[in-house]
Amino acid sequence: MNISNNANDSGIAKITTLVSIGLHPKSQRGRRADQDAKALELALNLAPEQLEVLHAGNPRESVLRQYLGMGMDQLTVLDHPHEADAIPALIEYLTENHADIIFTGIKAEQGESSGMTPYLIAEQLKLPMVPNIAAIKSINGRTAEILQALPRGQRRLIKVQMPFVASVDSAAAAPRQSAFGKAKRGAINDQDATINIDKVRACWHAQPAKKRPKRLKVMKAKTAADRFKAATASSKNEGGSVIENKSPAEAAKAIYDLLVAEKVVK
Repeated sequence: MNISNNANDSGIAKITTLVSIGLHPKSQRGRRADQDAKALELALNLAPEQLEVLHAGNPRESVLRQYLGMGMDQLTVLDHPHEADAIPALIEYLTENHADIIFTGIKAEQGESSGMTPYLIAEQLKLPMVPNIAAIKSINGRTAEILQALPRGQRRLIKVQMPFVASVDSAAAAPRQSAFGKAKRGAINDQDATINIDKVRACWHAQPAKKRPKRLKVMKAKTAADRFKAATASSKNEGGSVIENKSPAEAAKAIYDLLVAEKVVK
């Protein structure tokens, strides 16, 4: 990686990485968010000596130490309650503490998970927003060459002027393991922040998502020829029944029995 003639006196771009509390999809326990950890990994490989890790939330959250275990000496936490909107607090801090590059994940693993955080930060700070990056190839002067992840494994090399905001894609390099000793030794610096209670969100009622009904006869064809063959080929009738010339009650019962058998309804 080529880094030269950057924004500050040390010759290295100053990077701020925003991290959040993740949620394990199986155990539902708190963890370091996967995409945020990849964003931190990218920043550590780019400029560890000019890196700041920033979180808005509870400074006593033990999961934050998993980020410290990746090699950070300290982590800054803007102390504010869960009900508060994190954007005003982040904007206030980032306005006072300028960074050449602001990394985020694409979206959080719990809460609203809208993925709007990097866009709102870029809009209010009037900075370019680069979504879904996989790597930064080089930084020369005030210009960064970024490898952007596209659908179907494609990549695109783009250039952007610093400062800018970037969301790190799942295609980025996997994060390193969190070292227990480093996590215990790292310091969490909490700071007072602007508290802006999200009154709209306070009226919401959240509940676990229900399992979606099973789809009938999912076609697994990979090519257009296979799909055409599956659509036109005659299929064997196994275990079916004809409901023609039956009463509405008998026809309804036959349809209901089929839906139960296919586990569409219980």
